[in-house]
Amino acid sequence: MSDWKTVDDFAKGIDGNRLPRTDALVGLTWTVRHDEGGEVTLTFTDSSHAAWTAGEASGTDRYEAVEGAPGIYFVSLIDTNTPRECAVLIADVENRRTLSVESTIAEEKVDGVPQVSQVFKPGVLDTGDGVGPKGEPAAETRELIGFRALYRYSPNHLYEHVYLSSERYAWQCLVGEQHGHGDVDLATAYKIAENRYVFTFREFRIPVATTWLYDMDAMRTTGTFFGLNGEGEIRSAPGGAHILPLGRVSYPDEQPV
Repeated sequence: MSDWKTVDDFAKGIDGNRLPRTDALVGLTWTVRHDEGGEVTLTFTDSSHAAWTAGEASGTDRYEAVEGAPGIYFVSLIDTNTPRECAVLIADVENRRTLSVESTIAEEKVDGVPQVSQVFKPGVLDTGDGVGPKGEPAAETRELIGFRALYRYSPNHLYEHVYLSSERYAWQCLVGEQHGHGDVDLATAYKIAENRYVFTFREFRIPVATTWLYDMDAMRTTGTFFGLNGEGEIRSAPGGAHILPLGRVSYPDEQPV
């Protein structure tokens, strides 16, 4: 479609209902140990910069932290040395569980494949107080399948989502720059705690991927869009929405993928 909107078009103001940034992490040092190996240590030096160490690599980069649900932090990290990569850390401080989502923009577009890919790394959180993890580790979930809801990002942004399967979801824009547009895109959902989900999707038509924390008790989302605008420039745009449930479909016999 020639009038298909880019991230610069639709993301302006899409953080209208986003929860505020928090300074609660300033002065803390976290070590995140991925279940499949490797670890990252983060020291939050001020409200927007974190020093990090991962193996022999280290540096200081910008971050933004939001308490997207009570005791669960959504931390966006931008490594200035690898601008085509964006990492989001979702940390459940009470249960000492984490999920890292790493998004990467490919240099070239391949037909039929989203240009922005994502890798998921469940892990545990060490805050230095000797308390270990409890509860279940973050894991892929089917619990959103069949759920249908409206997402109000701002007075000028209203979308509908239908969660079709463990790999696909459908969306359409009801109010906003993308009004009348919709698609079915690749999606992945993780459960990080009771009624707390991490939902991500990767678009086919434009080079954009997103990562969201869902608080299904408060019916709020916190997230970020990461990709390229119409001129091929890298963009990272925050977002947040109120969730307005429309219902749920129950599949009686055959389950969707």
